[in-house]
Amino acid sequence: MHDERRRIEERVERVHTQRIKPAIYAASVPFEVEAWHAPGEPVPFDEAAAAPYEPFAMNTPWGPPWGTTWFRMRGQVPAEWAGRRVEAVIDLGFVGDWPGNQAEALVHLTDGTPLKAVNPLNQYVPIANPATGGETVDYLVEAASNPDILAGDFAAPTPLGDVLTAGDKPLYTFQRADIAVLDENVWHLDLDLQVLSELMVHLEAHDPRRHEIMHTLDRAMDALDLDDIPGSAAAVREVLAPALAKPAHASAHTVSGVGHAHIDSAWLWPIRETKRKTSRTFSNVTSLADEYEDFIFACSQAQQYEWVRDNYPHVWERIKKSVEKGQWAPVGGMWVEADGNLPGGEALARQLIHGKRFFIEHFGVETKGVWLPDSFGYTAAYPQLAKLAGNEWFLTQKISWNQTNKFPHHTFWWEGIDGTRIFTHFPPVDTYNARFSGEEMDRAVRNYREKGGGTRSLAPFGWGDGGGGPTREIMERARRLADLEGSPKVVVEHPDEFFAKARDEYPDAPVWAGELYLELHRATYTSQARTKQGNRRSEHRLREAELWATTAALHAPGYSYPYDKLDRLWKTVLLHQFHDILPGSSIAWVHREAEAEYARVAKEVEALTAEAIAALGTGDAHVFNTSPLERSEVVRTADGSLVHTVVPANGSAPLGAGEGTDPVTVTGRVLDNGLVRVEIAEDGTLASVRDLRAGGREVLADKGNLLRLHTDLPNYWDAWDVDKHYKNRYTDLLDADSVTVVEEDPLRGAIRVERSFGKGSKITQTISLRAGSPRIDFETDIDWHEAEKFLKAGFPVDIRAPHSSAEIQFGHIQRPTHTNTSWEAARFEVSGHRWVHIAEPGYGVAVINDSTYGHDVSRTVREDGGTTTTVRLSLVRAPRVPDPEADQGRHRFTYSLLPGASVDDAIAEGYALNLPLRIASAAGTAEPVVSVDGAGVTVEAVKLADDSSGDVVVRLYESRGGRAEGVLRTGFPLAGAQITDLLERPLEAAATEGNAVPVALRPFEVKTLRLTVEKS
Repeated sequence: MHDERRRIEERVERVHTQRIKPAIYAASVPFEVEAWHAPGEPVPFDEAAAAPYEPFAMNTPWGPPWGTTWFRMRGQVPAEWAGRRVEAVIDLGFVGDWPGNQAEALVHLTDGTPLKAVNPLNQYVPIANPATGGETVDYLVEAASNPDILAGDFAAPTPLGDVLTAGDKPLYTFQRADIAVLDENVWHLDLDLQVLSELMVHLEAHDPRRHEIMHTLDRAMDALDLDDIPGSAAAVREVLAPALAKPAHASAHTVSGVGHAHIDSAWLWPIRETKRKTSRTFSNVTSLADEYEDFIFACSQAQQYEWVRDNYPHVWERIKKSVEKGQWAPVGGMWVEADGNLPGGEALARQLIHGKRFFIEHFGVETKGVWLPDSFGYTAAYPQLAKLAGNEWFLTQKISWNQTNKFPHHTFWWEGIDGTRIFTHFPPVDTYNARFSGEEMDRAVRNYREKGGGTRSLAPFGWGDGGGGPTREIMERARRLADLEGSPKVVVEHPDEFFAKARDEYPDAPVWAGELYLELHRATYTSQARTKQGNRRSEHRLREAELWATTAALHAPGYSYPYDKLDRLWKTVLLHQFHDILPGSSIAWVHREAEAEYARVAKEVEALTAEAIAALGTGDAHVFNTSPLERSEVVRTADGSLVHTVVPANGSAPLGAGEGTDPVTVTGRVLDNGLVRVEIAEDGTLASVRDLRAGGREVLADKGNLLRLHTDLPNYWDAWDVDKHYKNRYTDLLDADSVTVVEEDPLRGAIRVERSFGKGSKITQTISLRAGSPRIDFETDIDWHEAEKFLKAGFPVDIRAPHSSAEIQFGHIQRPTHTNTSWEAARFEVSGHRWVHIAEPGYGVAVINDSTYGHDVSRTVREDGGTTTTVRLSLVRAPRVPDPEADQGRHRFTYSLLPGASVDDAIAEGYALNLPLRIASAAGTAEPVVSVDGAGVTVEAVKLADDSSGDVVVRLYESRGGRAEGVLRTGFPLAGAQITDLLERPLEAAATEGNAVPVALRPFEVKTLRLTVEKS
């Protein structure tokens, strides 16, 4: 019987491919085509309309990489086609079937109105249904000749990823531009056969329904006249109709379909191309909504809506109408679908704030869920932040990519580090680009882990990654599968409806506590280090600008808070947190532009900060501290001299207000400040670190700051992945060109180590120790010229730590250092923010950084019976796909070793390293806008309210992982206080006592306070 099924399957496939599909368009006449090749970057419609066009013939090559060609197409519908369904059919020379990574085009009327896009799986543009005959058709078609970066061997580097290196050889050969008649009987027959034959293949061999479909398909093929497909199509459909009419089983699983078009805001194309992709896909979606009243489309990323609003007003108006009709569902409530691990806590809050606010402002829609199908793992801070932004549900798909362990749930409650839970779904169809194939429907049912508790799952349908979206063929499949025996039921509905139904039927769904770690794409914590550094620096610079702008707005008459500039700069940073930009997995063009944007942001934010501080007046030098904790530090002045100073949290103090400390001494290669003694070996590694506060305890178990260069060739996905086998081959960089004392000052001692290695690479590290601090800094300058290598810095510490703690957004997470199960073993590379901490009872050590995210922590038992816990920071990689020059060139960053550290110490030094003290002139010391008493109560952001009311907004969190109580005091007369959500909307009144607000926080709780300034 298996052979019989195969015979019928092959029979249907051949007839379908060779006879039925070619007959879908019954007749055609060619357009008259002319072309204009736009020089350089894309041009507006009006410029293209006025350009000189020349005749263009089919089968002609066109389109250099990243080029734009405008085609003028003119034609007339033949009179004899009256009453028929007539369409334009355009084939630009499409290669393969991925709509988003090759040629695409947007078809306009001659007045500039966009009609619809064409791509490999959506080649038609409606002309008339029914036609009257004689209609004149006149189009201007903007065609983008984007290269297929993944063509051939994805492991092979390509120069096509940047317009600067891609060359100008045409990529495509134009195949077809016709006016054609769609034979609806043949088209529907094509879909009937696909749905039934795919269902047959995936039913069990013993299922009677399978055999029924087999015989039905065989009879249908007998009824088909191969010499007259159009003439016999209706009769064949009648043969198939009974099999398509049988209803699904009463207990059949329900698949809730929602249209989707995942559009990466940048990836294998630059941001400028994504702006055009949105217009193409959204034109197609709104066109499909006009044709199918039951169609619903879910779309996230407020940034993409803004691009359409600003650049394609016709499409924007169509979107607004679709939203009003209920066919378009804004979802996600984030500015972009950001990376799920790397953005800072305040940045993730701003993603939700700016995204939700955009949809409320422009559509009157408050989104209810976080829509992140494709990000590479998800921080355990998400549940709380999502709920604080007013969300009820969370969706992801990417966890289906796990290499080692199959995630145990599809519908569950996700619990964050603070205890907040959010209802979460992970579609068992294992794709966010579903098309309702038989394979997908079978997989959705087989995979679903909540059988017996739940009966439904979600399936985002439509072509994606580079856009494209749902097609009419997918909608027709959904209609046929709405109630079909042998298949799950398919209902097209809003994701809010799905989540409400899923929650109602399964309120006691299982709980998953902690991060959603993706067992794949672990290299995204490190790839494209300059992009990551730009993000980290931008986040901290914006924090600084907002604090001092708020201070100036309250204390400097005449100063105006720069609302619009800060809003624009934040949105630039949020855009570049997209999950293929910040992770380092985009083409060279994207990262080249990202570095330039971060430089522009730095310049503008620095100007805003300087302007705010200048508004406080000019006078003696003061030190400004943006961190939430008091600082006692050595700073370097503009003339190079060193000064010890003490500065309050979120405030300023005169330069040189510090207390006396023991001096730093430099003896040979030994640095000593009375707190720690650091000995540097001849090879430039740390030979010894003794904590003098702990009786001279030796911190290290082996060479410290060991730079290890690994061979790094993952099996797939070079920029994304680091596979476990990378650890097996390495070179320790132990040959030092020089080890030199470069500073001997009572306030700071420093030794410089220079190394050359590999293919002309050099590392210069300045190892320094300051008076009054146990923190050992490694200021690192790398000139990197390696390929397919991975550089780590290791600190083997004489501590038996059962777990490591790493900072994440608004808190930290603990991870076991053992590998008892496959779940722990799979976490061989993990992410963290400003610090990693390890400890045994009574003693701990932290490793601090100012721009890296990836690290690993391992544990070994020594011959003497002691335990070594090694923390290794991932510094830089050298993948070659999709950017063959990734990470090449100069990198400058600092990381630090902090002996004898508690978690509180790690938090304090993490802020200190990332928020350097600023020296500037000021007339006097401005009272901090807010100050906090209470251990663990930590200020993360200080700003003026977004509504320009003049209220002060303060975001606090509990940072240690325990309960905390404290008092927030204001540096201004306080008229009242409210606890708000992230969007600064009141939740409840906060008690006040004069200019003070008592604060109580549960572990890792985030709280936003809105403080009203008393008017004078």
